[in-house]
Amino acid sequence: MPVPRRFDRQPPERDTTRINERIRVPEVRLVDDTGQQVGIMKTPDALRYAQERDLDLVEVAPEAKPPVCRVLDYSKYKYEQAQKLKAARKHQTQINVREIKFRPKIAQHDYDTKKGHVIRFLSGKDKVKVTIMFRGREMAHPERGEQLLNRLADELGELAVVEQRPQQDGRNMVMMLAPSKAVANDEAPAPAEGDGDEAPQPRKTPQQHREPGSAEPAEISPEQI
Repeated sequence: MPVPRRFDRQPPERDTTRINERIRVPEVRLVDDTGQQVGIMKTPDALRYAQERDLDLVEVAPEAKPPVCRVLDYSKYKYEQAQKLKAARKHQTQINVREIKFRPKIAQHDYDTKKGHVIRFLSGKDKVKVTIMFRGREMAHPERGEQLLNRLADELGELAVVEQRPQQDGRNMVMMLAPSKAVANDEAPAPAEGDGDEAPQPRKTPQQHREPGSAEPAEISPEQI
């Protein structure tokens, strides 16, 4: 029985671009370092042409007949390509899909809490998969789950767009919400502070302790002092 390897040691990706002596075809179509067509040349002559300019002969279109080669500084070319790829990834928006689960008979407090999570996910520009979970006899009333999902979508109209209407999926009902254009452009209004939470109770002032059955303390006027 083979012993499993502790680490997956994959070899690094090999650069398959053929340059200089690795170009084995008899002739190539040459493009100089300014981008101008030089014409079809024997490969040794094209290589000599590049070496005279202290540059590399790089095969840029191997499928062409004959293959197209360009004269350039290959190390500088690879660096510029890596920088362009890095910049493209930096500006690329990654969208995650979050999931939040409700029950058809969810209490108002739990509903407000989960709604707050949905608002937080949408404000973070994530998509939200809202799932209603049915159990037992609840399957006989799927309209309750649909009403709950539609209510949530209506209350989040400024933050979300419904990407997928409520659909039954076995014992679950699923709706997909995506951030609205206002959220994507950071133009959506922020949700009100304390939305979904209970209103703060008024602070009670401390009362003086007194024995049961005792009378209220009488107010003392300044004249009695």
